Amino acid sequence: GAGGLLAAQCERGLFQEVFPAQSAEEQLPGLLEPGRPPLTAYCGFDPTADSLHVGHLLAGMALLHFQRAGHNVIAVVGGATARLGDPSGRERAREPLSAERARAHARGLRAGLGRLFENHRELFWAGGGRLGRAALLDNAGWLGRQPLLDFLGGAGGRLRMGTLLSRQSCQARLRSPEGMSLAEFLYPALQAYDFLHLHRHHGCRVQLGGADQMGNIMSGYELVTKTTGTDVFGITVPLITSTTGDKLGKTAGNAVWLNRDKTSPFELYQFFVRQQDNIVEKYLKLFTFLPLEEIDHIMEMHAKEPEKWGPQKRLAAEVTKLVHGREGLESAKRCTKALYYSSMEALEAMSDQELQELFRQAPSAELMLEPGMNILDLCRKANAIPDGPSGYQKITDGGVSVNGIRVTNPETVLILGQHILKNGVSLLRIGKKNYYIIKWLQL
Repeated sequence: GAGGLLAAQCERGLFQEVFPAQSAEEQLPGLLEPGRPPLTAYCGFDPTADSLHVGHLLAGMALLHFQRAGHNVIAVVGGATARLGDPSGRERAREPLSAERARAHARGLRAGLGRLFENHRELFWAGGGRLGRAALLDNAGWLGRQPLLDFLGGAGGRLRMGTLLSRQSCQARLRSPEGMSLAEFLYPALQAYDFLHLHRHHGCRVQLGGADQMGNIMSGYELVTKTTGTDVFGITVPLITSTTGDKLGKTAGNAVWLNRDKTSPFELYQFFVRQQDNIVEKYLKLFTFLPLEEIDHIMEMHAKEPEKWGPQKRLAAEVTKLVHGREGLESAKRCTKALYYSSMEALEAMSDQELQELFRQAPSAELMLEPGMNILDLCRKANAIPDGPSGYQKITDGGVSVNGIRVTNPETVLILGQHILKNGVSLLRIGKKNYYIIKWLQL
């Protein structure tokens, strides 16, 4: 039943904290009961880049779980707030974005969020009950039209300085050598105003956000309750950290993007397939819609056959399908087979786009096929082996394969259809890990 939305998501670990704790525990479960009128929940996404990344995915999952329970959701792209930059959890100010860049970034985020809602509805919603409505808005639509004096005289009069100054993010920044600008200081006030606007115009009563957003959510709660007297709530989702403990985002330089032109479906799939055993169960609960019993079963099977990487493959498949649709998942599997399982069929079936995506990881060379060209020539021209006897030796020692077939005679002449695939490509592997992609010109 959807009424257990709160309990179910707390059990999955997706909902970390509810705010204000007491009234949320007393009232929210009742408001979320099936049969009650649907609630509206929102989450904001600041377009600091032109694509969402894995760090945003949990907030997206939270919105989708609300939707699955029959509630309405709003994804707000912060086209206006991105121009100030959120000080939460940061040592120094963000680079302010120009209006132009903020608009372009906001477009990229809206497209990515639209795809998530779309893929979810098409591939993960079997029906049975009502799927809530999903809306995509940009806060430039209201903040961009809000006169400064009206804002300061209205919302500004209701937010207390003491509270804003006492927030963790504010304290840390005030103590930093760089200090804090007025623009950053006002950021929580603008995010609070978003909540008020969405409450007034869309009946929004729940704000979702990452764990580092609690301060901003509290400001919003204060503004809405003081202005309207209605009870509203905040829910935070965990921040996903990399194995080194950094928050997964673009600042840390370890971003795994959700836009295909930045991170291919194959790379997204590989990111999840590589998760360690001690994390994979947690991620299955957070990043998939699989029922908990099914996750337990997957983990039991895994205990018996760890070499199959069952949970990792299932996790990677579910996330890739949600982010990139069925075609994206097929593409990820094709690339994986071609690169890691040396499948010639998969290699020949690859589109130019997929080859480009694999090229991003492997050095590529464009070569002309000359008559009588052999394996040694190929390796040398691709700069894949050292010059001189040690390169020759590398081949005779069995360290070289072409399209998944080991070649030990350096003098083997290249054969079309075997060393060179129908699509004019050769995949050269030196040792275990080093791939070179050769595109043949004018075949």
